[in-house]
Amino acid sequence: MELREARQEDHEAVATFTRETWPDRESGDYIPEVYPEWIEGEDRHTLVVDAGDDIAGIVQCVLLSADEAWCQGMRVNPEFRGADVSKRLSYGAFDWARERGALVARNMVFSWNAVGLGQSRSVGFDPVTEFRWAHPEPNPDAEPVLETVADPAAAWRAWAEGDAREHLRGLALDADESWAVRELTRADLERAAEESSVLAVRDDGLRGMAYRSRTYEREQEGETERWAEYGVGSWEDLPAARALFAAIARDAAAVGADRTRVLIPETPRAVSDAAYARVGVADEPDFVLGADLTAARTRR
Repeated sequence: MELREARQEDHEAVATFTRETWPDRESGDYIPEVYPEWIEGEDRHTLVVDAGDDIAGIVQCVLLSADEAWCQGMRVNPEFRGADVSKRLSYGAFDWARERGALVARNMVFSWNAVGLGQSRSVGFDPVTEFRWAHPEPNPDAEPVLETVADPAAAWRAWAEGDAREHLRGLALDADESWAVRELTRADLERAAEESSVLAVRDDGLRGMAYRSRTYEREQEGETERWAEYGVGSWEDLPAARALFAAIARDAAAVGADRTRVLIPETPRAVSDAAYARVGVADEPDFVLGADLTAARTRR
């Protein structure tokens, strides 16, 4: 079996085994639909294991910053399980990222995906953090109970000194790569202030923050929905949470969003605060894992 870069002509072979990645889940695999555009771009490298008359597996690695890589789309053809396909793909992705200066590679695994979690650990990924999605309803009339300001400096200070940053290990959603997280910087918030929005809750001190990482459209049951995505939500206490979610609801309505999602820490306090504030939360968390690319165990 040959490890090589993915090609456009691999589309149908990849789609054939990824269409049934999670047959018992309502949401299907995205790879069959996005493959032609997904593999393009100088900042990414998509690998397949070519078994001659079939594709045995696929993975993609993306550079998110000067030293952070993101691994995604790891899929193994059921016909080739047990043949170390995932190891060959992972180490190939690590090599590519390492050659371009990355010191760490991370990935995301749904908490219910026990097979994916085991596979990630077996190739050198270690647990990093976990988060959950919160879904405040867009509302143009939402009124935060505390003052909120569009100040990236204030938002950065609220993030830097908040418990969410510690739990999330400094990670938040990347503004360009969907479903990817990397270390949030002050420059990221300054960019968000110029291109989208930044929110800071202030009342006798800084109490919380969020930023809109992107908006996108998704087709759901034949209808197109517009989503507003917020890279992280951090707050000090329940009143600050209520104010922050109200500010997010108003901001999302201002950009015509039908739905939202906000990355929040998977902690009893954060999730129960969101629920207490009558904000919808996802049924399950997601896990983030990381591989130290300077370690011998991430090399072939």
